Amino acid sequence: MQSEVEPALLTSRGPLYRLTEQADPGDQAERSSFGVEPKTGAVYFVMPDGEAWFANSGVGVWLNVLQHYGSCVAASELLSEPDGPEEYLSEVEEEGAFDELNRLAEELKEIDPAAFNGYEGFSGQVFLDRWLY
Repeated sequence: MQSEVEPALLTSRGPLYRLTEQADPGDQAERSSFGVEPKTGAVYFVMPDGEAWFANSGVGVWLNVLQHYGSCVAASELLSEPDGPEEYLSEVEEEGAFDELNRLAEELKEIDPAAFNGYEGFSGQVFLDRWLY
C-alpha cells in the first residue's frame, strides 16, 4: 500500500491509491497493481502500461472476493495447482474443473454483482481462467 496522502498510481482512469504492486521477477519494468479510485472507492487492476481494468466495487468486497476465491481454489483438487507441474486433465476432470469455475463465478457474482455487470477487461475472468493456460 502506498504511504503518500495523494493518489500515486498513474492510470488510464487518472491517479489511484495503490493497494498492491506485483513485479514480474524477470522484468522489474513489468509491474501490475491494484488501485482504488479516490471518488468512487472502486478497485481497479492496473496493467504495467497503466491501463486500468475494473475489478470490484469497493475495497471491502475486493478483500471478500480475494479471500473467497483463494479459499475455494486452495480447497479444490482440480484448481489448486494451475501453475504446477505440467499435467493434463482428463476429460472428466476438465468438466469438473469447469463446473467448479462456474460455481465459483456465481459465488463471486453474489459477493460483488458489479464486477460481473458488463465491464470490459474484467480482471476476475483472468483469475478464473488462469489454470487453463
